[in-house]
Amino acid sequence: KIYLVTSTYLNNNYRCPMPLLEVDGTSTSLDCTSIYHPVDPGPANISYNVVSLDMESGEVKDQVAFLGNSGSSVVYMSEKNIYITYEERFDQFQFMYTFFTEKASDLVPQNIISRMAKLNSYDISYRAKIVELETIFEEWYQTIDEDEAMLLENEFENRIQDFMEENKRNLIRSGIVKIDLDNLSVRANGVVPGTPLNQFSLDEYDNNLRIATTIGRGWFGFGRLDESANDVYVLDKNLKVKGSILDLGLTEEIYSARFIGDRGYLVTFRRTDPFYVLDLSQANNPQMTGELKIPGYSSYLHPISDEKVLGIGEEDNQVKISYFDVSDPSSPQEIDKYILDEYDSETLRNHHAFLLDTKHQVFFLPGSQGGYVFSYTDDKLELVRAVSMSQVKRALYIDDYMYIVAEDYIVILDENDWEKVNELDLDEAEADL
Repeated sequence: KIYLVTSTYLNNNYRCPMPLLEVDGTSTSLDCTSIYHPVDPGPANISYNVVSLDMESGEVKDQVAFLGNSGSSVVYMSEKNIYITYEERFDQFQFMYTFFTEKASDLVPQNIISRMAKLNSYDISYRAKIVELETIFEEWYQTIDEDEAMLLENEFENRIQDFMEENKRNLIRSGIVKIDLDNLSVRANGVVPGTPLNQFSLDEYDNNLRIATTIGRGWFGFGRLDESANDVYVLDKNLKVKGSILDLGLTEEIYSARFIGDRGYLVTFRRTDPFYVLDLSQANNPQMTGELKIPGYSSYLHPISDEKVLGIGEEDNQVKISYFDVSDPSSPQEIDKYILDEYDSETLRNHHAFLLDTKHQVFFLPGSQGGYVFSYTDDKLELVRAVSMSQVKRALYIDDYMYIVAEDYIVILDENDWEKVNELDLDEAEADL
């Protein structure tokens, strides 16, 4: 089977049924009433559509669709399932109601608490409740003098700040949907605090899902959360949390994540680059076993072997390559690094730009000035070939030859001696045609 995942942006001008694809003149569409969506409304501007196709006939076997948000949803596919994350709605009124009833009932008269309780029982949206709550407090504020108002405002600011810190994992949450590849049916739903960075933040292993998330800083309408945190959760086949590692890289955010077997690797960043090694062998008791702090950060992690991990990132506004030894999970080491005279590489944003050739123990990454081939033989990073080309996009290898592809040019290198053996100007080739 071929699994095709497409996305369709939604707006008021869109009409149903939703066209998905056409095979031999036969169109397949999706009725909008069959699109899965969260029970509680949340941010959504896109429909993710999954279709399984017979490889020989092109016949559509199964299909499923679900709402998501182009700015926050992540799609990850394992050998057995597809996982989709979405942003859970945050109920501001319920949060404030809990705050005043549990932490600040002494700051307001009892009739205010009673009115809030009555408002809480109404079957209306949380946004409507917030509007009503603001009206209740505005009316009350008009009955107190300036001295009392000043005292209350200061007490409120301090208490709400502490309450937000205590409940930060309820402020930002991600829902997760699990879809079985056999028939594209929804198997489970789950939720975790925070938001994942990308598809490398999720990984399925031994029927468990591991997910790394960041609880970010930001303004939430009634107060500001100043300290971010990063968590790793292990969920069972029903997407129920079995174990977790909390508060990694406080005040920082996840810049890259990678799960390999029963280990996980995480990079957080704000001023320095903490590189974390996680022991996930016990799903109900995951542990952070090692930490290494170095300058800069890695935004992409790639396994070289069970004991070596490569990091591509930045340091002092230049592309940095870090080579980590993780053979001792309690004491990870940066055994080598290389700073490129480049301010950018597409690899920092798109892992498809990275190429690893284990036969010749080399890897390739593009830069703004050209393409670069590095050797990692004997655990040493060595720049073995640089090709000056504009708009370098990708590289691939066939047998012992590496093809470096730019927007309008291809260069072929012999990987045995790194000599140029051929080249092709695509503009000239098109003109000849």
